[in-house]
Amino acid sequence: MPDPRIIRHRGVRVFTRQMNRKTNGSRRLLLAGLLAAPLAPAFAQFRVEVSGVGMTQLPIAIAPFRGEAQSPQKISAIVQADLERSGQFRGVDASGAALDETSHPDIAVWRQKGADSLAVGSVTLLANGRFDVRFRLWDAVRGQDLGGQSYAVVAGDLRLAAHRIADYIYQKLTGERGIFSTRIAYITKSGGRYTLWVADSDGENAQAALASSEPIISPAWAPNGRELAYVSFESRKPVVYVQDISTGKRRLIANFRGSNSAPAWAPDGRTLAVTLSRDGGSQLYTISSNGGQPHQLTKNASIDTEPAYSADGQSIYFVSDRGGAPQIYRMASSGGPATRVTFVGDYNVSPAISPDGRWLAYISRVSGAFKLQVMELTSGNVNSITDTSADEHPSFAPNSRLIIYATQQQGRNVLMTTTLDGKIKARLAGQGGDIQQPSWGPFQKQ
Repeated sequence: MPDPRIIRHRGVRVFTRQMNRKTNGSRRLLLAGLLAAPLAPAFAQFRVEVSGVGMTQLPIAIAPFRGEAQSPQKISAIVQADLERSGQFRGVDASGAALDETSHPDIAVWRQKGADSLAVGSVTLLANGRFDVRFRLWDAVRGQDLGGQSYAVVAGDLRLAAHRIADYIYQKLTGERGIFSTRIAYITKSGGRYTLWVADSDGENAQAALASSEPIISPAWAPNGRELAYVSFESRKPVVYVQDISTGKRRLIANFRGSNSAPAWAPDGRTLAVTLSRDGGSQLYTISSNGGQPHQLTKNASIDTEPAYSADGQSIYFVSDRGGAPQIYRMASSGGPATRVTFVGDYNVSPAISPDGRWLAYISRVSGAFKLQVMELTSGNVNSITDTSADEHPSFAPNSRLIIYATQQQGRNVLMTTTLDGKIKARLAGQGGDIQQPSWGPFQKQ
């Protein structure tokens, strides 16, 4: 019997844990603003639940922002959830505090509460209908004013303002750039409908980029953060497209004989690695991000698929059964000999490389369960960091500190984020059906 995770999906043999996505619906493609309209919003797509305790969390108090009770979004709660989800911070109760960015707080009081830092601010509705969001950050240990920012935003951008506040706090207190104003993409299957979503990093504010009665798989963010590559079956075969998220316009990248799948962006954004079967068997190729003729990288009797570029663009990690079972290999991005990377376990798939180049995340079959693994590339040390058994498709945050993945928890299909040690996890509990294949976008230009 063939391995249940090596499936033939309308002609595409892939190493991945996926539900059978065949549909009996019509071939009609249902587009949500694909060519003209902006992304269509979804309502209450997720809620965030953070669990776990880290070893060195920074205690921070986020006081209720003055005026946020009359705001469509509770800014202080969004900021606190962002920081706690990162695994670097622990919230200190600040309920009842009457402070804003103009206050000079009694730092001794907050030190007594156990806070190392304090964030205060306000939300004000302006005459033009926009909201003025202001905040200030205090070092409660040294009694120092660490600065602040202000944003004038429409109601729909209040969450983005909150994420940017969390980014500011994270960078000031850790010295590293925050990832809260970045975006994620993922796919849902509900009935016979497949939808590609783009959402905030906490899963909120989800917007439909593409909907279809035929499967959509393998979303991958471009390094510019403005485009997504994906595979669509709308023509009854797998075809690779790249779509501009803001305009909905897209371009055809690979529609060769056989299957076209598993797009992965090179760090320079000019090239995609793809899996094609145009010449027989599933092999790796590179192709311009504008389309054109592909360049073949591998040529053998095995299945080579799921390419992922290294952070410096010099190598490609991929999955191959050339040794008899799916394992992860590495080769030069121009092709050539491949070196096996994974040796623990007889089934390892879905490689993802951290942007800092230090870590490899992947899915391994362990006693019949599919579990997220993290390998330190320099040492080869591997840690299994989840207690779930149906993990799939890991993707790193752009600061390399968090991983997003899909799994099943308590009988529900969910998205999770986890710290690299697995100690802090956040469940993004979906309400839109079978949630699949998350991809974390890059930093946005400042």
